[in-house]
Amino acid sequence: MRYPQGGGLTADRRAFREKIRLDAAVGFAGGQDNAVIARRLRVHVRSVQRWRRAWAKGGEPALVSKGPASHPHLSDALFAVLEAELDKGPAAHGWPDQKWTLGRIKTLIGRRFHMSYTQQGVRKLLIRHGWSWQVPARRAVERDDAAVAAWVKETRPQVEQRRRRSGPGSSSRTRPGSR
Repeated sequence: MRYPQGGGLTADRRAFREKIRLDAAVGFAGGQDNAVIARRLRVHVRSVQRWRRAWAKGGEPALVSKGPASHPHLSDALFAVLEAELDKGPAAHGWPDQKWTLGRIKTLIGRRFHMSYTQQGVRKLLIRHGWSWQVPARRAVERDDAAVAAWVKETRPQVEQRRRRSGPGSSSRTRPGSR
């Protein structure tokens, strides 16, 4: 199952879902029907059927959470190193401009940590650690706000032409003078 924020379930959500499965086990032991258990726990009947098969084979331990499906490749310590590398900027790593792209971050991870990520994996990794997609404000470093304000006030009105008032028009394209 895919989740919108890029990771799997948090530990709290895993514990919550495990509690639901264990509540279903109480119903299994009491001989309740799958539909009744599903309605009570507000889950799909097929989930209850799957849990019942697991419970029949292994008891309650079969319904306990096995933990996250996969561990992130970069530990928190290594991600801190990656953040320090990202703070240096793309130019420090050989790229000509100051834009970080997913492809560049993927390449940086490969060069620095000898790990392979897909671009979507890099995106999920960054989102999991609180990074977001941002577009910088497009302002020149040399921008002089006072000069821009003066240009807008003095020069722009001279450059822009005034709109001409249109006279009475006609609805006919072929004979503009007819009414």
